[in-house]
Amino acid sequence: METNINPQWVKLVQSQHPEKLLPFARNMEEQTLAAIYGMDADTYRSIKRQLTQQAQDAALGMLEDPAFAGKVDRLPFQAGQTVVAIGESTTDDLLSWFELLRQLVGLRRPKAGIQFMNEGISGNTTAQLLRRVSGIAAGEPDWILCMIGSNDAVRIGPEPAKTQVSAAETAKNLTAIRHIAASRTKAGWVWLTPPYFNEEGAAAYPYFQFGQLTWRNEDITRVGDIIRSFPDKVVDTQAGFAMHDAQLLLGPDGVHPTFEGQKAIVTQLVEELTGGSAE
Repeated sequence: METNINPQWVKLVQSQHPEKLLPFARNMEEQTLAAIYGMDADTYRSIKRQLTQQAQDAALGMLEDPAFAGKVDRLPFQAGQTVVAIGESTTDDLLSWFELLRQLVGLRRPKAGIQFMNEGISGNTTAQLLRRVSGIAAGEPDWILCMIGSNDAVRIGPEPAKTQVSAAETAKNLTAIRHIAASRTKAGWVWLTPPYFNEEGAAAYPYFQFGQLTWRNEDITRVGDIIRSFPDKVVDTQAGFAMHDAQLLLGPDGVHPTFEGQKAIVTQLVEELTGGSAE
């Protein structure tokens, strides 16, 4: 990434995508989007190009492992299919597990014409996704990959704080999301559990302190338990993150995965979808 670009701009373009928030804004011109971020269009394009290149370079590095490359080749996505990811910031990120998946498949199967659509929106709860899922399903994707629930689990306010969405309501929302998708599509469905948090890191993070936001692993474990109870394919990132150093896989806020964490998620996804086991 060019050192003369404001790192805050890079972070915004990487993790916040206003064009997703309103249906009529999906085809917003780059000049308008750049102005929303407070930058010129050339800077906006440069940041997006460099983030895409970073994801591609990481994918190329991962594919240097012949065994892993073979597993990418065996992913169940067929030529011409559309793969949609739905979720929150861990998915919305331009360096997310899903963007890495896009690059991995594109590099190995460039002529397959497989489309990857990132419908994650930073900050979304299951209730917000429930409101959007009919529109997403109307596009009749062939695969839907869903990671959601971290924002349900955040506790807001001074102690005793409540979670933003109760576990009972999360369960109802997830059930309804899956029902809507099943009623409108024949898509293959894959759940990904939201990763664990680094509670100490989250508690020390200034933004979370200012907003009185608290993150507890007991809460996200409940979300994981709900997801693990469903009959569809489940990629249990909670189990994967529990096997590794949280300092490596989670960023300074204790909640969002680092790039290494995102690579761990996509590695586990590829393993699970091809019948292997994550190491």
